[in-house]
Amino acid sequence: MSNEPIHIIGGGLAGSEAAWQAAETGAKVILHEMRGVKGTDAHETDSFAELVCSNSFRSDDHEQNAVGLLHEELRRCNSLIMRSADAHKLPAGGALAVDRHGFSGAVTQAIENHPNITIVREEIAGWPPEDWRHVIIATGPLTSPALADAILARTGEDSLAFFDAIAPIIHYDSIDHDIAWKQSRYDKAGPGGTGADYLNLPMDRDQYYAFVEALKTAPLHEFKDWEKVPYFDGCLPIEVMAERGPETLRHGPMKPVGLTNPRNPTVKPYAIVQLRQDNALGTLWNMVGFQTKMRYGIQAEIFRMIPGLANAQFARLGGLHRNTFINSPKVLGPDMRLLNDPRIRFAGQVTGVEGYVESAAVGLITGRMTAAEARGETLPLPPPTTALGALIGHVTGGHIEAESYSGARSFQPMNINFGLFPEVEISKPEGVKRWRGPEKTVAKRRAITSRALEDLKAWQ
Repeated sequence: MSNEPIHIIGGGLAGSEAAWQAAETGAKVILHEMRGVKGTDAHETDSFAELVCSNSFRSDDHEQNAVGLLHEELRRCNSLIMRSADAHKLPAGGALAVDRHGFSGAVTQAIENHPNITIVREEIAGWPPEDWRHVIIATGPLTSPALADAILARTGEDSLAFFDAIAPIIHYDSIDHDIAWKQSRYDKAGPGGTGADYLNLPMDRDQYYAFVEALKTAPLHEFKDWEKVPYFDGCLPIEVMAERGPETLRHGPMKPVGLTNPRNPTVKPYAIVQLRQDNALGTLWNMVGFQTKMRYGIQAEIFRMIPGLANAQFARLGGLHRNTFINSPKVLGPDMRLLNDPRIRFAGQVTGVEGYVESAAVGLITGRMTAAEARGETLPLPPPTTALGALIGHVTGGHIEAESYSGARSFQPMNINFGLFPEVEISKPEGVKRWRGPEKTVAKRRAITSRALEDLKAWQ
């Protein structure tokens, strides 16, 4: 092992995972984190891997869901992020949700106690020094302006930026439980769950349309001209969804399918708002899919229009934070190295992946690859048939560069999904004449996930 340390800039999910993976191989790691010296617009603490948006890692079904498969691959690769998430999971139907403070505390403790990791609380306000031989930039969506400017100057590519909106959190005892009922969609029980893990708030047609109109007329945080940038479709503010059509929300976060109101089982609600447990004590619940850019003064007033929230007390209102990412297909090589400065790798959301586990996954790969390089070795990339490989493949070369309708570059943040995997051949069951629809989809997904785990085992 080289005596030269691996410098990792950023202590979010990607940076923490990269530091852990590299340190576990015996590499010496210096983790640079500015929080504790300089804060951000969205973080509340200086802990590592703090979750600033949802507390959900999404589906944990590794046979039928791409993100669940990524969970399983990370677990099999000794992921610190997944280990901490599993230790602090909350009931959330088929999803893996975590107590955000317990989770972050566990990651922080592991990083602080690792003998091969040195923590330096400082802002890297420019391009990494030339004598740093091995560098991972994992500064995520909240890259400091000084470092962002240095990245922009070095890559020669305009970075894309957008605003992620944060959903509100409500005190449990301020919810009207004579209206709300507990049920997971389709009664699905996930890790640590019972099948009754969400609080559901029903709306009739008149209530729903009044709510949509209120969203459309609400005063919003105003952006300056240079701040007006495209949103990522996977994290749209609720009022932006409302502007796209009066029925958009009830086919999105407010869809009423898979749920039955036990107090009035014969009448199907026109729309349903779901709340998900946000902490281990069960005292805080977040509004699922209700990220918003509305001004603080109007948020509580509008959200109290929802049946069951007339007297809601908010532990946190919605807010905004900036997200910045590079044009990875143009500026990074297949091994995540910066083409015009190969000692630099990027990891996490700054590469153009979206989601907690996706960020951690890129951190895991870059941490392992950089540690191998410090040993004078080369680590092959995970096969593209795995979730890890499919995600890296999209970031570094799977995207077709084109101009979007708005004139901006079309490369956008991406969650892991089955569309990133190579096709798999499946055979029609014997005796079946016509094979299509849900049965075929289930079989195809199971074939993809089974292949992925077998190929991951061979890669490991």
